[in-house]
Amino acid sequence: MQSPDLVGRNIDLIAALFPHCVTETTVETHGRNSDGVTPSHPVTRKIDFDLLRQELSRDIVEGPKERYRLEWPGKREAIVTANMPTTHTLRPVREDSVNFDTTENLYLEGDNLEVLKLLQESYLGKIKMIYIDPPYNTGNDFVYKDNFAQDTEEYKQESGLVDEQGNRLVANPSTAGRYHSDWLTMMYPRMKLARNLLTDDGVIFISIDDNEVHNLRKMCDEVFGEGNFVGNIIWKKKTNGNNMGLIPPVHDYIIVYAKDSLQINEKEFGFPLSEEYINKNYSNPDNDPRGPWTTMDLSANHKGPYFEIKNPVTNDIHLPSDGRYWVFNEQEVLRRIAEGRIIFGKSGNSKPVQKVFLKEKEQKRLKAESWWDKYGMNEDATVELKELFGIAKIFDHSKPSSIIAKFITIATDNESIILDFFSGSATTAHAAMQLNAEEGGNRKFIMVQVPEKTDEKSEAYKAGYKNICEIGKERIRRAGKKIAAPSGSPQGGEKESAPNLFDNAGASQPLPLGEVGRGLDTGFRVYRLDTSNMQEVYYRPQDYRQEMMELFAHHIKPDRTADDLVAQVMLDWGLPLSLPVGRTTIAGKTVYQVDGNALYCCFDEGIDEGFVHALLGTGHAETRQATSLPMRIVFYDHSFANDTAKENVRQLLKQLSADTEMKVI
Repeated sequence: MQSPDLVGRNIDLIAALFPHCVTETTVETHGRNSDGVTPSHPVTRKIDFDLLRQELSRDIVEGPKERYRLEWPGKREAIVTANMPTTHTLRPVREDSVNFDTTENLYLEGDNLEVLKLLQESYLGKIKMIYIDPPYNTGNDFVYKDNFAQDTEEYKQESGLVDEQGNRLVANPSTAGRYHSDWLTMMYPRMKLARNLLTDDGVIFISIDDNEVHNLRKMCDEVFGEGNFVGNIIWKKKTNGNNMGLIPPVHDYIIVYAKDSLQINEKEFGFPLSEEYINKNYSNPDNDPRGPWTTMDLSANHKGPYFEIKNPVTNDIHLPSDGRYWVFNEQEVLRRIAEGRIIFGKSGNSKPVQKVFLKEKEQKRLKAESWWDKYGMNEDATVELKELFGIAKIFDHSKPSSIIAKFITIATDNESIILDFFSGSATTAHAAMQLNAEEGGNRKFIMVQVPEKTDEKSEAYKAGYKNICEIGKERIRRAGKKIAAPSGSPQGGEKESAPNLFDNAGASQPLPLGEVGRGLDTGFRVYRLDTSNMQEVYYRPQDYRQEMMELFAHHIKPDRTADDLVAQVMLDWGLPLSLPVGRTTIAGKTVYQVDGNALYCCFDEGIDEGFVHALLGTGHAETRQATSLPMRIVFYDHSFANDTAKENVRQLLKQLSADTEMKVI
């Protein structure tokens, strides 16, 4: 019923290394229960930080010491916020989706902090690239108000998503006393959670301006490690400044960090060699049968072989320049001269250089440099959106898809998953689909955006887009349709009607599983953040009397569908939300199948041993095929007549399909 307890997991890791640093304490409870008895205090584990500090120091620890690190008011609150579990869930919204049953792309509508927590199991270590364009903290933008300091009752009333006035986003004016601190407190927990989702060789690109670039660097040094800093790209975003300040800025920064920079393959990280680059740098003036070539210095400034090289034609003697050495030993140099791989300039009378053939470089990549002035500007983004929507200014400060496409090209392969949790107008999704169309790739995207309201005076609002999510989703539809049309692929852009998943009359017709990954995927599944599907029941037995138990017999909220429950089960079990979900009828009951046999869900009543036999094909073990048996199966607690029936089903599953894991919600 909630996301993983990251504090508990961290305590487990510390306990494995330093068990004596884990102590016990009691949680204070107040008042008496309904029987007038003071309840016993539950015991919870705590870390003895004094002991832990001593374990991590070779010297005696005596109080706080000065150290090099980034501190700000609210940092401890940010750490607590990152580790606090969430009881929220994601509910599918078929009517806003495109090709829901076949697409592997996701659009997640809701607060990105809550969403990142929900993705911790399903996408742990699976995201190859993250791009975010967070609020720049200019004094006019908004920051997220992450207030988890209230007691449980207050938190449930406010849903953790709004302030006293019902606003999730609050202004952060430059005159505020905690101007930089509030921004850092907002960003820190999101960055910690994002790091968990990256693959070992994954990278994150973060757009930022001068206001917070210095703080962002220090914060990322702490979250990712200073050694995992990859680079700082300076992007020229416009031609002329806005006359603000003594030196008007015409650039932004893109800070790049890796999960583990040592895991990145340098030969695969960068731009593929373009035709323009090849024509400029490679030629074949001597008609070498090995194809086009260029030259490279034969010496380097690190310690190596030092000897005379004799030109076999002119008999001239050559030595490396002062402070340099040859990169090959004498025997290897002689061999390469004989093979024509070392030449004495194109004239034959110059210093020796290496011949480097294009065919030997085709699998390598060109490194991206830090100055970018030819990959699109802000005005290109404005034109791009106008062409899609027919509106002059539907979204402010959007990035051109061309520059994000370059990030994707540098850091991903054709099967990578790309995440953007400040999605805005969904430029990242647009760029990913465009690259897939051009390269035949199958990259998947996950967009996350809070439904921030559009200004009532804006062109977007006048056109009917009441919040940013509506703009982002419509952009993906329009861009997908435009991208798919020239290739003759099935066109996206149309909303999919939402079937009634509790309509047993149509249950005999299974939903199509589709052929995920076939062709160009311009669809996307929409999920919306909401409170738990379960009734608001506290886990405090002392607060309830026996006669109240009947109120909780049906503990799933009445407005929730089977589709909602399937999505929650997938998250709870750590399955990606992009997996295909089909529906079929077995023994008169509706069964939802996730990714074939990865997960079965059945929420109908009357589950018994007969249904299990039908579900598994037959009751005869020798005729069943192990590949068709479900790996996991979930039932609704109310589906069983009583606890005995539930236990009988569990035992029968163990007997007929020992590897099937069963859960009851």
